[in-house]
Amino acid sequence: MKRRTSRAKGTLLLAFLVFAVVLGLLVFQKYHTATRTAEPPPATAPVGSAVVTLFFAASDGEGLVREGREVLLEEPLEEGVRSVVEELISGPVGDLAPTLPASTRVLGVQVVGDVARVDLGGELRESLPSGSSSEMTALYSIVDTVAVNFPAIKAVQFLIEGVEVAELKGHLDLRAPLHPDFTLEKKAPAIK
Repeated sequence: MKRRTSRAKGTLLLAFLVFAVVLGLLVFQKYHTATRTAEPPPATAPVGSAVVTLFFAASDGEGLVREGREVLLEEPLEEGVRSVVEELISGPVGDLAPTLPASTRVLGVQVVGDVARVDLGGELRESLPSGSSSEMTALYSIVDTVAVNFPAIKAVQFLIEGVEVAELKGHLDLRAPLHPDFTLEKKAPAIK
């Protein structure tokens, strides 16, 4: 009887160890995918799959944090920018917080010189929470994401429903294109 109990305990311990190892590998893989950053793609968007860097809100709401994601980029450059912004709208895969309402639509992207003109649907203005912090986080997540992944683009001009706007929710002046602001970036904690 005692021998069976020892064998059962040994089998149970082995099963637990296998489960713990598999669970640990899955958690590590998710963390590795979520924190992976990539070299920025060349100035012209390549056709095919590429790892891009997206900026989402930190889980504590303080600043922006990078998340690596594999996406399909298309030519011309405008379509590549559109793909990256749409991926940003789809939200983070890790523990970060989304910066844009899921209902946001990208109506079009036009690149003029070194400025990307990103036309968004009116639902961004309607669904974005009030406050300067949410407005700044939303807009700079787009600007920083576009600038990091497409080095030829130095600024982003925002349009709502095809019209240039002076402001979105009353906090940021949008009459001129916004340049990236990496001071909003919060460094991800190091793995211990």
